[in-house]
Amino acid sequence: MFKKILVANRGEIACRVFRTAKRMGIATVAVYSDADARSLHVLMADEAVRLGPAPAAESYLKAELILEAAKATGADCIHPGYGFLSERESFAKACAEAGIAFVGPPPNAIAAMGDKIESKKLAKQAGVNVVPGFVGEIRDTEHAVEIANGIGYPVMMKASAGGGGKGMRLAWGEADVREGFEATKREGLASFGDDRVFIEKFIESPRHIEIQILGDQHGNIVYLGERECSIQRRHQKVVEEAPSPFVTPEMRKRMGQQAVALSRAVGYYSAGTVELIVSGADTSGEGFYFLEMNTRLQVEHPVTEAITGLDLVEQMIRVAAGETLAFGQDDVRLNGWAVENRVYAEDPYRGFLPSTGRLVRYAPPAAQGTPYGDAATDAYTRVDDGVREGGEVSMFYDPMIAKLITWAPTREEAIDAQVEALDRFRIEGLGHNVDFLSALMQHPRFRSGEITTGFIAEEYPEGFQGAPADPELLRNLAAVAATLACRTAMRAGEIEGQLGNGVEPPLRWQVALGDAVFDADLSDQLDTILIDGMPVTVRHDYVPGAGMLTATVDDAVLSITVAPVRGGFRLTTRGASHAARVLPAHIAPLARHMIEKVPPDTSKLLLCPMPGLLTQLHVGVGDTVEAGQPLAVVEAMKMENILRAEKAGTVSAVNHAPGDSLAVDAAILEFE
Repeated sequence: MFKKILVANRGEIACRVFRTAKRMGIATVAVYSDADARSLHVLMADEAVRLGPAPAAESYLKAELILEAAKATGADCIHPGYGFLSERESFAKACAEAGIAFVGPPPNAIAAMGDKIESKKLAKQAGVNVVPGFVGEIRDTEHAVEIANGIGYPVMMKASAGGGGKGMRLAWGEADVREGFEATKREGLASFGDDRVFIEKFIESPRHIEIQILGDQHGNIVYLGERECSIQRRHQKVVEEAPSPFVTPEMRKRMGQQAVALSRAVGYYSAGTVELIVSGADTSGEGFYFLEMNTRLQVEHPVTEAITGLDLVEQMIRVAAGETLAFGQDDVRLNGWAVENRVYAEDPYRGFLPSTGRLVRYAPPAAQGTPYGDAATDAYTRVDDGVREGGEVSMFYDPMIAKLITWAPTREEAIDAQVEALDRFRIEGLGHNVDFLSALMQHPRFRSGEITTGFIAEEYPEGFQGAPADPELLRNLAAVAATLACRTAMRAGEIEGQLGNGVEPPLRWQVALGDAVFDADLSDQLDTILIDGMPVTVRHDYVPGAGMLTATVDDAVLSITVAPVRGGFRLTTRGASHAARVLPAHIAPLARHMIEKVPPDTSKLLLCPMPGLLTQLHVGVGDTVEAGQPLAVVEAMKMENILRAEKAGTVSAVNHAPGDSLAVDAAILEFE
């Protein structure tokens, strides 16, 4: 077995590998850029080596620097994590030449599966179902239009070397191809150094399902069931679960056997994933098609670990050390259900714009249970993260803050556990998507299992404004808000009383939550309240300044983030933030209108929705524009974002030029 492992990565995945390595008694080495000098993965490792400046091209993508770090620290193996160098054939070869074990597949397998065009040809030869499409060289936009017309719309344009949702465009007609083909090429070149694009038929009612593969260097290969990854935004996975609510045992076996056949055809070993697009409209169990093979560990691997009881990182390390798999296909058992949510630094209330900055507060829900125990009985909550309070989410890297994984005997219980745990996240200092994730977990369509990759676009066509609250939840929040107001008033009275001017707090309040208004009458004990004349029992552990409380309202238990605001509190729970305006009943009608604020008018401005680089500007002063017309392109985290006119107008001022770095809400254009 290895003595020392270097992880050629950062953040959450580096911490994840370190945890397993330490459990196995293997010493650990971290590498870092200047932006990560105080990051959690650096603190976790036994040793740490600086690579270079913050940009990945000058640090984490410098294979020669990573190999130098391994040699200097005596590391005898390197785990690449995912992203960065994890699927670079040249890096795996360089490790072998340096006499350092690469914890991953052989270079030839990485090369065979790393090119989406060539991998489809190999998959077809191996007897794997493939999507109809064109996998040759596409000369230009006109050629792309000709190909798309021949396949039949809708079609998907994809960067050949793409991944992680980058370099992908859906075209419903010729106009979409003309507008998106060159952008797809540019994103492929910017993100992967390869501007080749292929076009394939877009499967309607599509589900994204993947098969986890594990093989050793002695020819043994098994599949570990499937993961459902259909909940995506802009082709980036948001929610994953295992198993899939759509896949039958017979379908699982057919998909698994094809995945193993493909793996065997390229001499694969280590952990890997065969991704499939599945027609949700085809109930025959035959409507699945090869998308790509990821020759690395997947972000969503914990849900497979949860239902199999296996530590995939440990298995990868043992395979790299030459060990034989200790189990065969017949030994693989799938127990219970697991769900993973990706917590991102992005603002769902502002179109999911990337958010960067310091984590002023970061407190994830406490982990519960044992990830690698008896999965049939040991339910657990797991948080995989690579950040800490006071740390920074940088513009240079992926905006993931954490992964939340829950396991339970049934899908419904695993989803309910997600809702409860998401409520216990406390993140301040930057935007995050916790509310959105909670809303997904509560959505009736998601809970039914009738999902597709278009779920988010279909269910939130106008964007996200918070999870809807039912009348019972609003009533419970009103009860909590009233007790908070009364306790705050009592505390203020006690302080004033020390100065000889104590006052008794009112016991009758009016609570406004949006358009809903509740009358609250409190007893002296503050645990029995009349809400609109109906008795409600309330108990909670709130301490002023704590920021979070756990409340029991009748039989309901709520974890609520509390922030004092003018005239009341902002209460965040169950996927939404609620402004609770709480006033003494005798002054409420008079005072309420004084609290409300009118937001500034920005209707005549084109605002930059995220920190980024202005790469294109399509209009100038005096130009007239129509609703939906492209005005500018902002690049953020290697993704091009087209900013369009919301309505017709005339440009009166241009405040920025291509090449400018823009902050959030920077006014790019002004209109008459």
